[in-house]
Amino acid sequence: MTHPGTLVLIMAAAVLAPLLVHATGHRVRIPLVIFEIALGILIGPDVLGWAHPDEVVDTLADLGLSMLIFLAGYEIEFAAVRGDTLRRSLWAWLVSLVAGIGLAFLISGGDVFEAFVIGTALTSTALGTVLPMLRDSGELRGRFGTVMSAFGAVGEFGPVVAVALLLSGRRPAESAALLAAFGAVTAGAVFWALRPRPPWFGRLTERTLHSSGQFAVRFVMLLLACMLGLAEVFGLDVLLGAFAAGVLTRLVLHRAAPASSEEVLGKVEAMGFGFLVPLFYVVTGIEFDLDALLHDAGSLLLVPAFLLLFLLVRGVPVYLLAPRDLGPPDRRALALFASTCLPLVVAITTIGVDQEVLGSDEATSLVGAAMVSVLVLPLVATRLRAGTGRTGGPTTSAGTAEDTEAW
Repeated sequence: MTHPGTLVLIMAAAVLAPLLVHATGHRVRIPLVIFEIALGILIGPDVLGWAHPDEVVDTLADLGLSMLIFLAGYEIEFAAVRGDTLRRSLWAWLVSLVAGIGLAFLISGGDVFEAFVIGTALTSTALGTVLPMLRDSGELRGRFGTVMSAFGAVGEFGPVVAVALLLSGRRPAESAALLAAFGAVTAGAVFWALRPRPPWFGRLTERTLHSSGQFAVRFVMLLLACMLGLAEVFGLDVLLGAFAAGVLTRLVLHRAAPASSEEVLGKVEAMGFGFLVPLFYVVTGIEFDLDALLHDAGSLLLVPAFLLLFLLVRGVPVYLLAPRDLGPPDRRALALFASTCLPLVVAITTIGVDQEVLGSDEATSLVGAAMVSVLVLPLVATRLRAGTGRTGGPTTSAGTAEDTEAW
């Protein structure tokens, strides 16, 4: 059944959300994503009952999640996060995964697959939410931003790989073989991306940048579609393809059209943060099972419990394994930023519910805790860093914290 008014309501909520951020920003800084999800809950079936997602809206929401992960992959500068910082971030995530699955095994009463779902969700980091904040404060290219990019990239990429291995419905050996094959093809694509592009590529990019041709933007969308399709062919989660597409796009644009790469990205971000990403968050709110959460005391109590687990499972290993050149306030802020999660929690719990290995009440509690993490943890982390006098101002006069998907 289709609901033609739902898309209109979703976009109205997407427009209203930044207005609410602006209206409340003088008193308290609330992340934009919280308003988007809250407005989705408001217009959804459990409150006003105005919006009911259909196949078209669900497809657009899936594209929104893919675009969010794509943009997170684009932000990663692997040349800056390699070496000791990358090794520490990998070890921190592996420790988180072992601890998360172990604790989830106890919570689930010994159900292995439920433990995989919960444990993997506990290890994720909302890199697409955290990086815009650091970019606007002028710290993304600094030492703290580089470390956060490394830990966040692993916290984004690691759970996607774990989902592909543990929750694909196949035998682990088969999943590992398919993942290795996908990695080999992606490595070949990276090798291709690192090769010099022909001169006409850069010229055509600049010539069509302000015309109806938009060659570079179309090329970026083709890369994204190819990587999503490749992940689908290998039976892997499409988020893996989205992340890989973001990495490939950065390599291609910065080598083929360095003078125009930022402007091309701005156009892609306009599509993402102007339409697809807020649509994903509003639909997340619409599909949020508020009734189950409010009418089940157990589910409600699980929200603070899962929030604490996010901090213990993800935050503590990050704090302990953070590079030694960061002071205690920066390490605490890094742990809080790394514990901030939402998009992958939504994706992983959706997979768990669809495969009937996770109850809808637990999924709702996990998503609720992830929403609280986005609301509270970055704010506390920012205040910790502000207390050290290390936070900078916006990178541009127009780029205030209110203008990003994070805030």
